[in-house]
Amino acid sequence: MTEAAMETILAARQVGKAFDGRQVLTDITANVAPGSVIGVLGKNGAGKTTLLEIVLGFSPASSGSVQLWGHESVSLPSPVKGRIGYVPQQDELIPLLTGSQQLALTASLHRHWDHELIARLAKEWEVPLDRRITVLSGGERQKISMLLALGHRPDLLVLDEPLASLDPIARRSFLRQLLEITADQTHSVIFSSHIVSDLERVANEVWILREGRMAWQGELDALKESVVRLHLRAREPLPQPMKVAHTLHEQVDGNTATISVSRWRAEEAGSLARRFQAEIEVEPLDLEDIFLEMHR
Repeated sequence: MTEAAMETILAARQVGKAFDGRQVLTDITANVAPGSVIGVLGKNGAGKTTLLEIVLGFSPASSGSVQLWGHESVSLPSPVKGRIGYVPQQDELIPLLTGSQQLALTASLHRHWDHELIARLAKEWEVPLDRRITVLSGGERQKISMLLALGHRPDLLVLDEPLASLDPIARRSFLRQLLEITADQTHSVIFSSHIVSDLERVANEVWILREGRMAWQGELDALKESVVRLHLRAREPLPQPMKVAHTLHEQVDGNTATISVSRWRAEEAGSLARRFQAEIEVEPLDLEDIFLEMHR
């Protein structure tokens, strides 16, 4: 592995954020390594956008620290800022410019701009670059925002709900582009979205925020192994509550029960079967089901 691939891109340590005495984020600690595609999930108000703004240095943390390539995020030198691409929820385009003019303006600010990539993506996404931004639809403006973030081939791409306005074809093309960006294991993506299926398609790590705290941080595959749904069928009526460790939700109906649990280990199935004199079926869950179970 090269020295660049071993370099830590982001290190967040015990980050907290409060607005007017209201705690929005509490004790967030996380790392981002090269090659990571991190999906950020959370209900509205969980603190996703606030966390991304702190990561980018747009807003200072009330406590703790965030460093990008060893520099405090609130005081990044210009060369480090040039290694970052960002797509916000609400675009920051100049309304009176055409798409081509907006792209040319941004390209002039970067020493290395991939004109070939942007031309290809603009064609694939059917972006009307000859029209003024003020008359474009929300989805068309979002596509231009993505082109602006991708053109300089950033080492870290931060996306805050980037796909909500896109049609399925453009979304699929953009997700393919994310996989291409990180294929060399030197670039990384932090990707917040409510479209859970999109995150599951591209993310290799997941951060789940719940009420301003990190409810999960780790590999997607490990999360799927950790949170499962158990179906029990016993000879006798089952107790209520069943008091299974790390229960997220349970439903008991006589001799049968359905229990969703976290921190699951496959070897626990045998002990639970003996404990309740029951047959047990372990149901794996997709990311959307896991998210819903963690927020019941």
